[in-house]
Amino acid sequence: MILSTENGKKIDLTKGIDLSIPLSNDENNPLAWYVKAPRFEPVMEDGWIGEVKKGGAVNFRNIFFNPHGHGTHTECLGHITPEIYSVNKHLKQYFFKTAVISVSPEKRGEDSVIALKQLEELKRYETVEALVIRTLPNTKEKKSKNYSSTNPPYILIECLEIINQLNVKHLLIDLPSVDKESDNGELAFHHGFWEVPKNPRFDRTITEMIFVPEEVKDGEYLLNLQVAPFENDAAPSRPVLFKLH
Repeated sequence: MILSTENGKKIDLTKGIDLSIPLSNDENNPLAWYVKAPRFEPVMEDGWIGEVKKGGAVNFRNIFFNPHGHGTHTECLGHITPEIYSVNKHLKQYFFKTAVISVSPEKRGEDSVIALKQLEELKRYETVEALVIRTLPNTKEKKSKNYSSTNPPYILIECLEIINQLNVKHLLIDLPSVDKESDNGELAFHHGFWEVPKNPRFDRTITEMIFVPEEVKDGEYLLNLQVAPFENDAAPSRPVLFKLH
């Protein structure tokens, strides 16, 4: 199916590029925040078996996982507020004008950070509804890495200057968090992006632990952002990019 935009560009809706990392119950599943691997377990009660290979009629499994620590997820400001607002209730639009940018985090002491100067090229855009940040090097290890106790790169709060200037509402990144792994609970970027507590931004989301394939070049795209309908501050999500021709 081909869709034409107002400015004459065309989008092939049959050729979406999935940025999500599948949830699995093996060593290939990424981990963060010290959680153990997800568990997929067949229901077994009163002699009934929820697994075909063990004699059951169907596969019928319970799945135990944490959306923040086990893969691609989208979160709303309920992640850092006393009241747990639902991302499912506050994400009501699903297609966004999007910019993809690749950055090489710079070393500052023991940390690797994304600084404002690394986002300067975004100034060529007037507005960006969604921003996808790919960190370099872009290794496939991101799809199965255990990030716990590795002090991954994070975004400095100074980057909000250009993010706010472009009126970015949806930020996506291939890291387990936009903030430093261990910061004594400060979560400076989360608070700044959602303007909590002074001016809570219910219209903004953060999507973490994506993977942007090499085939995706920096530039403009259309993004379809869908979340699993969990009434929770965060939920597993599938962000899909579409090229503009």
